[in-house]
Order: sequence, then C-alpha cells, then structure tokens
Amino acid sequence: SDFGVSDVQMGLLQGLAFGLFYATVGLPLGLTADRYSRRLVVMGGVALWSLATLASGFTQSFGALFASRLLVGLGEAALSPAAISVIADLFPARARGRPVSLFLLGQAIASGLGISIASLIVNAAEAGRFAGVPVLSGLAPWRTVFVICGVAGFVVVAALLPTREPVRR
Repeated sequence: SDFGVSDVQMGLLQGLAFGLFYATVGLPLGLTADRYSRRLVVMGGVALWSLATLASGFTQSFGALFASRLLVGLGEAALSPAAISVIADLFPARARGRPVSLFLLGQAIASGLGISIASLIVNAAEAGRFAGVPVLSGLAPWRTVFVICGVAGFVVVAALLPTREPVRR
C-alpha cells in the first residue's frame, strides 16, 4: 500500500522479479562454481542477496523494489550450484543422496521458517518493539522485516569466512 501497487504488481514482486534471475542465471553461476572458489561464490551470493534484501527495506518505488528483488534472485541462484558441487566433493557418489536431500530439505524448511520469522518481526514492529532502535525506529513493519533479514544475511557471510574450500575431485 505504501507504493499503491496493484495485485498484478504484487504478484510480479513475489514471483517474477525473484524467479526471473533465479532461473536464468543458475547455469552461468554453475559454470562459475565449476571454475572458481565455490566458497567465494556462496559468500558472494549471500552478500548480494543480503544487500538487495536490506535495500528493499529502503526502496521508494515499485521499480526500485522490483530491481532489488531481481538482485535477491541473482544472489540466491549462486547457492545451489555451488552447494551441490561441494557436496559432490565431500561425499562419494554412492553416499550423496542423503546430503543432497538434506540440503534440499533445508531449503524447504527455511522457506517456512522465513515466513514465520517475518510474521514475528511484523508483529513486533506493529507493537512498537523497535521504537528507539536506530534505523528501525519509524520504518513500516514490512520494511523492518527486509532490513533485519538483510542484516542477518551478513552474519551468515561472516560465519562462512573461516570455512575452507574442499578439494575438487
């Protein structure tokens, strides 16, 4: 409602904006993961989608929000090819099914958790729990969700810093 978007535009933000880049850049990012450090590909992807998520909280137009959602899709598209490649190097072929399944299960669970966490943040923001918190104070609840989730992504990037690239097979 802040931008006066239509139902069609909302659908574009929730589907096409993210899905367009996610679907089209997966192959080039897979090739990148094959040629370069998968650790850096994952970290770069998480950093990009975190920055784009954070930026979503400060957008001032439908177009800017659409662009930031495109960048979230681009960043997230880096994860799967690099992660599957790492799994392939960490486990012998006969034992890869379970780790790949757990990775994919984690993605499905994370989607549900993300919706639940977002609703908790929205409720907290609506109740005024972020009043007085720099940057968050005065933001619309939906913006607060984007800012908090964007910052959380940078915590993940920091946690990945000490990881090592597995030996390629």
